[in-house]
Amino acid sequence: MNHLTIQEQSIIRQIRAQTDKKNIDNISRTDAYFSYFKQNPDIVWSFLAHMVSRNGGYNMCDLEGTAFRELLAPQLRKQLFLTYERANWLIFHDVFPQLLLYQYSTKLNRPLFHLLPFFHVSSFIQQEWYRYWREKDRNRLTTALIINEQNVIQTPVIDHPVYRNKVFRSLIFNFQDWLHFSVVLFPTCGGEVYGASVNGFRFLSKRINLGKRLASILFHPRLFPYFFEFAEKTVHTGSRLDYEQYFKVRTDGETPFLRMAFPVISHHQHEHKDWSKQRVVSPVWLHLPAKHKHPIHLTDWYMEKSDQLQLVLALKKVFHLRPWQ
Repeated sequence: MNHLTIQEQSIIRQIRAQTDKKNIDNISRTDAYFSYFKQNPDIVWSFLAHMVSRNGGYNMCDLEGTAFRELLAPQLRKQLFLTYERANWLIFHDVFPQLLLYQYSTKLNRPLFHLLPFFHVSSFIQQEWYRYWREKDRNRLTTALIINEQNVIQTPVIDHPVYRNKVFRSLIFNFQDWLHFSVVLFPTCGGEVYGASVNGFRFLSKRINLGKRLASILFHPRLFPYFFEFAEKTVHTGSRLDYEQYFKVRTDGETPFLRMAFPVISHHQHEHKDWSKQRVVSPVWLHLPAKHKHPIHLTDWYMEKSDQLQLVLALKKVFHLRPWQ
């Protein structure tokens, strides 16, 4: 830090303080991404992060909803919550300093990306920010940020022995993977739902491909205004009611508000490893455009899945089955 100017040292301190302040829980992170996007509309990834983070909150709150409280044992629900929360926290911890540093760069009208190493971000994404400053290729930056964040969570979450054994190899995770309950949804105020599902969540390339597909849906010229209107009008609470309030027909499931259901978790990151020094960036990740094998309009699909969940619940009661451990 000694070789930095006083202004640069101050910027680093402010970014660290701001990141810590916003990285409290899923609600604060989700809101921070959207506020940032409204101030920096050229960084479209931040709106994608906002909408995906909303889904993270919904997934957390589902665990304390009527259906999953019946289906899953308390310890498994706790473990699933901690998995979502850890991934959510790690991504924000990594990316928000990048976003703020770009914002400072635009204000001062000079790139400050030489400060990125102070935030332990990958050398891959450092180069991509320099490239964006020169070329202003939004699609390239969005894809690069998707690649970076999915790599950031691969080792500490997906491959971590505890999460791997207790969550990603659990019967319920593979069950919902198979049924495509693991889906990212983009609602509208007109009661429609768009999105894409991921099966094979453990596999890095599949999550990157999902991210690219989601970006192509979210920023589709015809659809984007509807998603933005939803984000602008709808306070993020984590409850499914956030978007079911717009449905013409209500589902049977009820989920609580996130801040009423879960405590604030204290996270720590003991080591900082540059994933791009250990893994090669596949040209497919960067250059292969997103392709949709399935319909992106998911309103009927969503209702069907809600019915399937109620059916599973009914079968459990009929056969007196114990919750999944």
